Amino acid sequence: MTPDVPTLLDDMAEQARHYLKTRGITDPVVVGIHSGGVWIAEHLRNRLGVERPLGRLDISFYRDDFSRIGMHPQVRPSELPEDLDGEHVLLVDDVLFTGRTIRAALNELFDYGRPASVALAALVERDGRELPIEAAIVGAHMELGGSEQIKLRGPEPLRLERVAIEPEEPEA
Repeated sequence: MTPDVPTLLDDMAEQARHYLKTRGITDPVVVGIHSGGVWIAEHLRNRLGVERPLGRLDISFYRDDFSRIGMHPQVRPSELPEDLDGEHVLLVDDVLFTGRTIRAALNELFDYGRPASVALAALVERDGRELPIEAAIVGAHMELGGSEQIKLRGPEPLRLERVAIEPEEPEA
């Protein structure tokens, strides 16, 4: 059974409020990673009452796994404040899996300056981490079989879907 996204978003907003309050952060820059992370970030931003514009990252050119996944066909421009120096960033993604997307996102964020802090929020954190990356705010933790993935479908309504991974065809 897949969790209900609005319920997860409510839980994440509560966790984020606590996280921000305990660190004295009052006006974070909320940044979503295209595309599912942007959808989640917009909902979180609204639930938290953050008035600053939403930042959007497209990490396509920062990935380290082109040879495995190929180039992403739709590269979008990133939209961030001119300078992140000294800002507290809430970085949002839909599914935290290997950690490679987050590593790429951090590389791109630092091209915009040196933030005071970066906190990661993920709708779903699943097993299979390849890099030492951990979310501070998590909607749900899921263990999936080796032939399963969890996908966020949207933008409206947002819903999670378990999908089977098709086995790769052997090369001839």
